[in-house]
Amino acid sequence: MDYTSLGNTGLNVSVAGLGCGGNSRLGLGSGRSEAECVALVRAALDVGVTYFDTAENYGTEAVLGQALAGLDRDSFVLSTKTQIVRAGTRKTPAEVVACLDGSLKRLRLSYVDVFMLHAVKPADYQYARDIIAPALVAEQGKGKFAHLGITEMPSNDPHQDMLKCAVQDPCWNVMMFAFHMLNQGARHNVLPHTMANGIGTLMMFVVRNIFSRPGVLQSAMRDLAESGQVFGALAERDNPLDFLLHDDGAETLTDAAYRFVRHEAGTDVVLFGTGSVEHLHSNVASILRPALPDTDRDRLSELFGCLTGIGLALPDRVKS
Repeated sequence: MDYTSLGNTGLNVSVAGLGCGGNSRLGLGSGRSEAECVALVRAALDVGVTYFDTAENYGTEAVLGQALAGLDRDSFVLSTKTQIVRAGTRKTPAEVVACLDGSLKRLRLSYVDVFMLHAVKPADYQYARDIIAPALVAEQGKGKFAHLGITEMPSNDPHQDMLKCAVQDPCWNVMMFAFHMLNQGARHNVLPHTMANGIGTLMMFVVRNIFSRPGVLQSAMRDLAESGQVFGALAERDNPLDFLLHDDGAETLTDAAYRFVRHEAGTDVVLFGTGSVEHLHSNVASILRPALPDTDRDRLSELFGCLTGIGLALPDRVKS
């Protein structure tokens, strides 16, 4: 495993982080037992994964807490998060603090390394910064979490307007946001600012359905070609990204997707989700491989660098 610093937090973390949400939810999303999910987390630890990300609404905090119980607290880094809007109504600071306390209880921990406000929309950002963040800082002072973070809602904020504001404010130590081969906006919108300000980065939506489910990429490419956003020839291919698959390049499209994000300047942790040990090993292996050839990266940027809002569908089983 390779390790890096999470921004200026002082946390040393694995570059591959196990995301406990998404479609898989550690395997719960496909009907695996809690015992199997615990075994998956332990398998991640065995290959050197030390970063784990969960959330109140993923429904995986209790399983993750069970898997990590009894381990040296310094042997892993954990983030969890809560949304600040429930059923269209903003939560009060007291309600958000109660969510933090509930997460700690389910995780069986006295503190988490990073506590984040989850999927904050642009319209709610000022409330998050001015009302919720100060209340959480008070809880931070009590030792309930070490660093405060924020995550975007990619499907409803494709231009990353919320993060464009958040990167200017010093209260956020860590940010989680979408970045992938057909969604490269963070290269300009977010990453220059996180690097300049020492903000830790957690990269999500790296693979998602567009690169992992048959037909999704082809359908998206046809729509993009019809709207004039990509060359028509790409829509005519069975695999529009087959130029990435060659002896000196990627082994699979998923392999290319992980390597593209892992070696982007400013990336700290690449989050991946899985419900199987075999898939876990495959994902970690890709994240640890060298960068894609420069010619392939340059072509991805040339062809798709201006796209916005592509491949950002929410997971099938985790709705905001």
